[in-house]
Amino acid sequence: SHKRVYDPVIQALSGVMDIQGNNETPRIMRTILPDKLTALTSAQAITAALLGRENTGKGEHVRLSMMDATVAWMWPDGFINHTLMGDGVSAPFPTGAYDTAFETKDGYMMVIVVSDDEWEGFIRASGRPELREDDRFKTLPDRIEHFIELVDTLRETVRDGTTQEWVEKLDAEQVPCAQVNSVEALFTDPQIVWNELILETEHPNAGRLRAPRPAARFRVHSVGEQCPAPMLGQHNDEILAELGFHGGEIKAFRDQGVVG
Repeated sequence: SHKRVYDPVIQALSGVMDIQGNNETPRIMRTILPDKLTALTSAQAITAALLGRENTGKGEHVRLSMMDATVAWMWPDGFINHTLMGDGVSAPFPTGAYDTAFETKDGYMMVIVVSDDEWEGFIRASGRPELREDDRFKTLPDRIEHFIELVDTLRETVRDGTTQEWVEKLDAEQVPCAQVNSVEALFTDPQIVWNELILETEHPNAGRLRAPRPAARFRVHSVGEQCPAPMLGQHNDEILAELGFHGGEIKAFRDQGVVG
């Protein structure tokens, strides 16, 4: 409780950096993860509290720490090997197998095979029927037991072909995959464009800018027009007028330095 807290401090304390390092030098996430997920957790908790007040008539005091939010968020996958305790626990699951993208002839992609039909689809798309007879990969439990070998097989296979060729072949077989978009390529990705996610606006001071719309879309209650964040004091007059102050009072506030 005595420590000043910033995002990297929580990444260090919560296990995020250790997980990212994958048993090597701890690495920081290149995004302010704890800050943002704590905000999302807060919004969820406040919404739940408001719903509870609506149903019971009683308010709630919500308490939340960045550490608690981060550890809880990381737990399902980051702490999968530390959930079961005692004797008879199976060997740790190799969570680091997907740390890096899969290299193709001309770029990078990601492929993941979970179900039996996805594995069959990969075999057909890759033209490697001999994989069907490999005892390590015949069933889902087999593939989990030999997960590292499975990922190595996927990596080895997709090296022979371009990213676009593999995406087309795997998509045709309903095998989960995607090209690795650069930040620049993201803006023209067909799904991003179809979703109308990135909006362009004109800022009165900064000029042309782009930013994503709110991710959630509602059928009945639309979010409305997207506007840039206001400058400091930009809407003072409007806010004071809404509070019932008239022009002379607002001018007096300005003269007295109450508002800027």
